[in-house]
Amino acid sequence: MAIGELHPVARAGALLADNPPASESLGFYVHVPFCAQRCGYCSFNTAPLEDGAIAPYLAALERELDLLGGLAWAPRVRIATVFFGGGTPSLLAAAELAAVLERLRARFELAPDAEVTVECNPESVTRAKLEGYRAAGVTRLSLGVQSLDDALLLRLGRLHDARGARAAFAAAREAGFANVSVDLMYGLPGLDADGFAGTLEAVLGWEPEHLSAYALTLDAGSRWAAAGVPGLPPEDLVVEQYWRLARAAAARGFEHYEISNYARPGFRARHNLTYWRAAEYLAVGPGACGFVDRLRYTNIRATPRWVETLERGALPVDASEILTPRQRRAERLILGLRTADGVPRAWLEARLAGDPPLGRRVEAWRARGLLGDAGDRVRLSEEGFLLSDALFVELL
Repeated sequence: MAIGELHPVARAGALLADNPPASESLGFYVHVPFCAQRCGYCSFNTAPLEDGAIAPYLAALERELDLLGGLAWAPRVRIATVFFGGGTPSLLAAAELAAVLERLRARFELAPDAEVTVECNPESVTRAKLEGYRAAGVTRLSLGVQSLDDALLLRLGRLHDARGARAAFAAAREAGFANVSVDLMYGLPGLDADGFAGTLEAVLGWEPEHLSAYALTLDAGSRWAAAGVPGLPPEDLVVEQYWRLARAAAARGFEHYEISNYARPGFRARHNLTYWRAAEYLAVGPGACGFVDRLRYTNIRATPRWVETLERGALPVDASEILTPRQRRAERLILGLRTADGVPRAWLEARLAGDPPLGRRVEAWRARGLLGDAGDRVRLSEEGFLLSDALFVELL
């Protein structure tokens, strides 16, 4: 994403108050930073789960919901989706998560059919906890399985094994959840194509409604990015794993609706579609990022300072930027091309206007079958998804 002008906390909070959403329907992201153990590949904003850490976090979260809900424009918006991400949100007890949702409902209108998702690690859930989540209004679970190879799970820093992952999925079904997503990773160190295919077939055999599958990337901020990791597979092996994934998911009736996401009909992740459609969403929690009108904002990352800021009665916004019309168009184009729906052809034509070299490169993509037309829309092919990063760099 493009980086714009940064603002100090006080000014950024005022900007959020002064930039009402353009839409009356918003997504809502809640960041729960705590992890029992940080995985080697993880670059997300996490905090160690220490004794007594959750209570001040929850108190601060309620203050942040109150402050956002007190903004002049808050009464006119409706929350269509809620996503608890992390960290490990499933470290919250059912009563704790229910209290957060209750506070959210007290400050904002929650749509009757709202999708409410919680990311869960297998070792941190039980049937009883998940029943409590469901009673609180959670409608969807995202289960972080990543692999069913016990040795590889240990190397990744995961705290569950294959048996625990299967038990967690069963607990979700027993608790009454009919919308469960499973996260997997490929391109992992020491993982060959047959090993990944075995995990994939086992997970598809559970019959989840949704599958997210990501190739390993060593992002800045992760331990593996800093120290390196031996045994990473060559690119051709990662590509083979991608094609096995795409074909196996299609054979089971999943639509490949976004570069890394597959769903049975009717089970696309509605909250994530908010991001890919460049739509608006609010965000609370340390390090959480939101987007309203043309304003993108990021909260203070360090949990103690985030708590202290809220105790002073201030919104904990650390930085913000007002997107220019050009930034907005570019992001809308690139995010839309991540999906199987693609984008209106007019958006791409507007980007190519006055840039003949870029137009020739895009036509080369068309000639290779990586980009094609579907009515009045343009979308990437399956192979185009695989190579999309190269096109996105050019479109930016």
